Amino acid sequence: MFVSIANTPRDYAWGSTSAIPRLLGTPETGEPQAELWLGAHPGSPSRILDPARTGGATDLAAWIASDPATAVGEKGSLSFLLKILAAAHPLSLQAHPTLERAREGFARENAAGIPIDAPERNYRDALHKPEIIVALSPTYEALCGFRPLAEVREIVDLLVMLDGSQVAPRWELYGPIVHLLEDSETVGEPDGEVLRSVVSWLLEGGPEVDALVGHLVRTTEKALHPAHAHLTDPYTKSLETVVLLNEQYPGDPGIIISLLLNRVTLSAGEALYLPAGNIHAYLRGLGVELMSASDNVLRGGLTPKHVDVAELLEVLDFDPLPVPYLRPERQVDGLQLFAPDVPDFELARIDVGDAEVLPLESGVPSVAPTVAFAPQGPAIAICIGGSVSIAGASGSVTIARGESVFVTPDEGELVFAGDGTVFVAAPGAPANELP
Repeated sequence: MFVSIANTPRDYAWGSTSAIPRLLGTPETGEPQAELWLGAHPGSPSRILDPARTGGATDLAAWIASDPATAVGEKGSLSFLLKILAAAHPLSLQAHPTLERAREGFARENAAGIPIDAPERNYRDALHKPEIIVALSPTYEALCGFRPLAEVREIVDLLVMLDGSQVAPRWELYGPIVHLLEDSETVGEPDGEVLRSVVSWLLEGGPEVDALVGHLVRTTEKALHPAHAHLTDPYTKSLETVVLLNEQYPGDPGIIISLLLNRVTLSAGEALYLPAGNIHAYLRGLGVELMSASDNVLRGGLTPKHVDVAELLEVLDFDPLPVPYLRPERQVDGLQLFAPDVPDFELARIDVGDAEVLPLESGVPSVAPTVAFAPQGPAIAICIGGSVSIAGASGSVTIARGESVFVTPDEGELVFAGDGTVFVAAPGAPANELP
C-alpha cells in the first residue's frame, strides 16, 4: 500500500526561512523552517492525507499503533525518522548514547520520577540515535568528532602567535589547556584522556574559562579582520567558526570546544555518519538527515537548553578519529545506497529520467530510465525534484517535487520511473541487528 503523507516544518530559531521551500516548491511563511519530519515520532508524526485508506487514522503514529501488521509488518514499529534539515545558524553541540546507555539511562530517570517532558531529562526513550546527513546544498558545514591532539597543539600555537603578545604557547590565559597538552606529552597519556580533561575543564566553567573565551574571540576577530593580511593557515575555517559561534552564543565554552573538533565542509551529495558518542554540531546548510526514531540528545554547549556535564562526559567518545564520511555502499545506474552498520535505517537516492547515464566516478549521481530498489521493510519516499512513479507488488503511486509517501512492506521490491529524484528511507539490513 502507498499512503500519501505530509507534515509542517518545525520552526526552530536556527532554521532557514527559504531553503526547504525552495527545495520542495512549498510556500515561504516568513518564519524559520528548520526540519521537516517524516515518520511516526510522537514529537511530530506525519499526517495521513487520506485517512479513509488507514481506517480513519489521521497520522502515521496512530495508524501504526492501530494496525501494525498492515503498516509495518513484522518490524512492529518504525525504526527510523527521515528529515529535511535546513540550518541557517549553528545547532547545539551534541552527542547521542549507545543502545545500552540509553536503556540504562531511561530506566534510571524513570525510577527517579523525572517527567518525560522535563527540561532536565536526558533520556526520553530507551533507544540509541545514530544518524547520517547527506548534503543537498552546494556546501554543508559541520563539526564532528575530536581531531588529533597534534592538531590541537598546532591551533594553540597559532592562537598565541596571532595574539602577538607571546612567542611561546605558555601565555597565561591558555595555561590550563597548554599544561594539559604538555603533561600528556611528558607522561604519554592517551589523546582521548587528555581531551576528556580539557572538555571537562571547559564545561565546568568559571572565571578562567570566561576569560579564555573572551580573549580567544578578540584574537580571532582581529586576525580575520579584512583590514589585515588574509590568513591562509589550514585552520582558518576553524577560526572563522569561533567568530560565527560567538555571534550566536557569546561567551559559551562550546566556542573553545569547537577548536577540538574536526571542521568539515561537505559538497552536495557527500554524507557523514555520526554514531553513538560522536560529538557534533551542524553549522549551516541543507541536507537529508536519517536517524533512529529516538529523542535522546546529550548537549555540550551552544544552547540555552539543559547541559548535563557528568552524563555527557560518560557518553562522549573522546578518541580522535578521521572525519566519518559515509560513502555509498552500492552505486549502480540511478541508485546510491547509504547504509551504515546499524539495523535501524538505510537511505537510497534514486535518480531516474531519460538523460544520458553519467560515469559514477564523476561524483555526479547517475540517471537511469528505471531503477529497482527493495526496502528491508516499511519505507518512506520523498521527491525533491521532477516527478517519479513508484510501483510495487500490488500498487503504484506518482509523487512530484515536495510530495512524500509511506510504503508498506508488502509492496516488496519497488520500481522507480519518470524524470526526477527521490530519497527513500528504510530499515537497515537484518545482519546488523543489535542484541
